[in-house]
Amino acid sequence: MTLLFLIHAFILGVIEGLTEFLPISSTGHLIIGAYLLDANYSNIHVFEIFIQLGAILAIVYEYRNLLSQKVISIKQRSSKHFFINLFLAFLPAAFMGLLFHDSIKRYLFNPMSVSFALILGGLLILVIENSLKKRRHKSIEQISFSTALGIGLFQCFALIPGVSRSGATIMGGMLLNLDRKSATEFSFFLAIPIIFAASFYDLFKNFDSLSSDDALFFLIGFVTSFYSALIVIRFLIRFVATNDFKIFAYYRIFIGILFLILFY
Repeated sequence: MTLLFLIHAFILGVIEGLTEFLPISSTGHLIIGAYLLDANYSNIHVFEIFIQLGAILAIVYEYRNLLSQKVISIKQRSSKHFFINLFLAFLPAAFMGLLFHDSIKRYLFNPMSVSFALILGGLLILVIENSLKKRRHKSIEQISFSTALGIGLFQCFALIPGVSRSGATIMGGMLLNLDRKSATEFSFFLAIPIIFAASFYDLFKNFDSLSSDDALFFLIGFVTSFYSALIVIRFLIRFVATNDFKIFAYYRIFIGILFLILFY
């Protein structure tokens, strides 16, 4: 295993952690990052899925007290409501993912598709931010079942690489009358079941292609993903308290156009 091999693992892990919870598409950045690094390893797609678990572990760690409290008090109405909401929001993307997983992987996991999705997603964020001026504040416990299901439907768009899971769910939550902080936190929690399910599904399908030689490569990506995601989670909650998402929209449009020029 060469030093360059491990450096690629480190860089891609950082890219995953920094982009998973920002509305800029972690999958899109990983596809383009691997392409620019020329990291055409046999298990690179499995690696990209695996390191998402590091980012999700960061959510579990950061909200460990709240999550453990919800589990312990599962019989209480508020805790039941919380987990039912997550389940309802999880279902649409899980169902659509099972139906179209292979087709999406085959036809849309390429730099050009990602570039177009980045630009279109950035334009949509600008439209939403400019059209929705006032939103009613709701805590996570106040989100209705219908709102949770609606956010889950928006999450389906994130099956397209470059759209951004966090972007689709946060913008969807805002369109459904959530304020930025509540929409962002719900997006964090929703990432736990959907990414765990997607990651273990892909790992199960590709288990035979894995070997012990990949262990260090995967471990470095996992650890760097965890720590960089932890930084982003703490930053984003503070950021949305006083800022909108337009800066990320401009970034998406700029980087999407740049990649279009580069790859065209």
